[in-house]
Amino acid sequence: MALFLARMGRLAGRHRIATIAAWLAVLVGVGTVALGGMKFSEGTFDVPGTESSKAMNLLKQHFPTDPQQGSGSLQLVVQAPLGELITAPAPSSKMGQAIQHLRVLPNIERVVDPLDPQHPYISADRSTAVVQLTLSGISEIDREAIQERVEDVASSLREDGLTAEVGGSLAPGVPEILGPSEIVGAGLAFVVLVLTFGSLVAAGANMLSALVGVATGILGILAFSALSPIGSVTPILAVMLGLAVGIDYCLFILARFRSELRDGYEVEVAIGRATGTAGSSVVFAGATVIIALAGLSVVGIPFIAEMGVAAAFAVAVAVLMSLTLLPALMAFMGRRALPKRERQQRVNSTAQGTSRSGKGFLVGWARLVVRRRLLSLCGGALVLAVVAIPLLSMKTTLAVPGGEDPKSTQRAAYQMVSDKFGAGAQDPLVVLVESANGRVETKMPEVQEFLGRLNNVAAVLPAGTSSSGDAAIVSVIAKSGALDERTTELVKDIRSKGQGLPGIMLSVTGATAIGLDSDAQLRQALGLYVALIVGLSLILMVILFRSLLVPVVATAGFLLSLGAGLGATTAVFQWGWLDAVVNAPQGNPLLSLLPIIVTGILFGLAMDYQVFLVSRIHEAYNKGLSPREAIVSGFSKSAMIVVAAAAIMAAVFGGFALSNSSLVGSIALGLAVGVLADAFIVRMIIVPAALALLGDAAWWLPEFLKRRLPAVDVEGHALDETKQRGGLLKLGETAPETKDDVLSGSRG
Repeated sequence: MALFLARMGRLAGRHRIATIAAWLAVLVGVGTVALGGMKFSEGTFDVPGTESSKAMNLLKQHFPTDPQQGSGSLQLVVQAPLGELITAPAPSSKMGQAIQHLRVLPNIERVVDPLDPQHPYISADRSTAVVQLTLSGISEIDREAIQERVEDVASSLREDGLTAEVGGSLAPGVPEILGPSEIVGAGLAFVVLVLTFGSLVAAGANMLSALVGVATGILGILAFSALSPIGSVTPILAVMLGLAVGIDYCLFILARFRSELRDGYEVEVAIGRATGTAGSSVVFAGATVIIALAGLSVVGIPFIAEMGVAAAFAVAVAVLMSLTLLPALMAFMGRRALPKRERQQRVNSTAQGTSRSGKGFLVGWARLVVRRRLLSLCGGALVLAVVAIPLLSMKTTLAVPGGEDPKSTQRAAYQMVSDKFGAGAQDPLVVLVESANGRVETKMPEVQEFLGRLNNVAAVLPAGTSSSGDAAIVSVIAKSGALDERTTELVKDIRSKGQGLPGIMLSVTGATAIGLDSDAQLRQALGLYVALIVGLSLILMVILFRSLLVPVVATAGFLLSLGAGLGATTAVFQWGWLDAVVNAPQGNPLLSLLPIIVTGILFGLAMDYQVFLVSRIHEAYNKGLSPREAIVSGFSKSAMIVVAAAAIMAAVFGGFALSNSSLVGSIALGLAVGVLADAFIVRMIIVPAALALLGDAAWWLPEFLKRRLPAVDVEGHALDETKQRGGLLKLGETAPETKDDVLSGSRG
């Protein structure tokens, strides 16, 4: 692979104008398709296979509907002043005027007066009433305007001395993913690049390649949506990951290119060696991220699979960009990729570089960790374990009842209805009653009596019978709220105890039941997915490093990083520790999809750092250095790049963590903390300490595995062998090149 990538890099460098033009043509092409017809699906998160999902499908079969395009519903919750009744002349008159105003607003199809005897919706103490609104003809453009008109009516009621809140939301579901905070994060990443390279030219080429890559990836995803609509949150991970890994992968290759220039190689040769060595690591690391993301499909949850595949595509584009567009830019840069003071040096500075690095901070740090290996290992693991403690109290939900913002009018309306009508009034359980023999009406009294006897049931309300007469709907209002454990038990009781009713089949669905089932399914899927990627990690690391114990250390480190990332996210978004800093709403349970998404992404990124760091240690060990000296040597060559890459990742994810969307913010924070924990504690402390403790045993592999495992060259050994033979073939050639054109024969 190293030889092929070296040739690819050199080819892109030689034909740099054509390479850049080709990428620009692709960018313009997918952009034209995307802007001309991208579509987002409006469906909610669905977890097929759950009992509530199956019940919902049965309900639709028995009660077919013809939903209007762009329909929706809202509630106007009105409460009289303290000590007064909403039915008193003054409050009822003001509410009546508001109802008349609502009826003439655009897109309002139906307004139900809560004081109408045919459709009463008044609390038992007669202090609160709920006006129900049905809307139609809603488009993505005017959703926010329609919502504001209804909220203006609520504001006028407040001015009249009543309490009024709007329940429900028509706001578009597409969160902002390229706001000011995200741009600041990208800016910080560029600053890190400048500090790392000491060259604006190199930093600019790195950032430009990454930006073109993420733009191509995202526009490609949106172009696909023109053929098949995608979820509104699908592009989020693609933007976040495409930008982060794009910057990092270009950083790894560009850093190696500069190193080859310092060693005295000509520009074209340095491009080939950089793409052959660092490019091999990028391909392996990128493939690991792609597999982890695409592997989200195995959990059987469509919207998560869609997000994973889209993000995997963005990562694949970033890898391809770093192997083609970046070499073309490197050919334009030449020795300007180096700081000015180094551009005129044309001698091999390897020995000098080693001498300088031997006196540097990184070598000193590596020697300290190796010397205090047991303390370093235990101390690093303890720190991450402490950060992970909040994970023990993590709660998850598919959707937060009343909306995610505790300060919104939507949440206030939800709370008012819960207080006055019961905690389960807004999220009733929908029970589908099916009769196996005869009409269902004859069974309804028995069903209602059964449901009314169950624990935690506040009310049982018949809601209709199918046209065929073989099915009916019953609304069961629980005394507890949608997230209460007692509601979960009630769902289980209906399903289990309802099986004893002769000739009747009971199925439970509705928003509450779907949320509870989906959350449980996602928790189960998380366990399966963690087991899958831990197994994948072990297999990949065994093949890559030809060792049994190094993969165990790498996987254990990943699990510690994952615990730290999820623990920090729980503390911030569930406990509300950084409420003054984080823009997104806090204090709610975490969204159910967050743990599994963070797990997949962080696994890929952790393996990136493992590959770039340990491959250099492995390379030094294979050259005959002792285990401890190999750690110091490999650490000194790769640690700074890993640190810079992690800082860039943290800057990008940190920008997204300040998003106003709790979904985007919580995922980004988990990744930012996880990346920092993995790079600065796991890879800089725990892994070197563990390798030092293991010594030669770290690189042991049984003979029968050595013979059977494929050899993966991510360290560029093939390039060194080609150097000894005196040449490297061009793409498509079958004979050695001339001496002047070999990869390693052009030292200054």
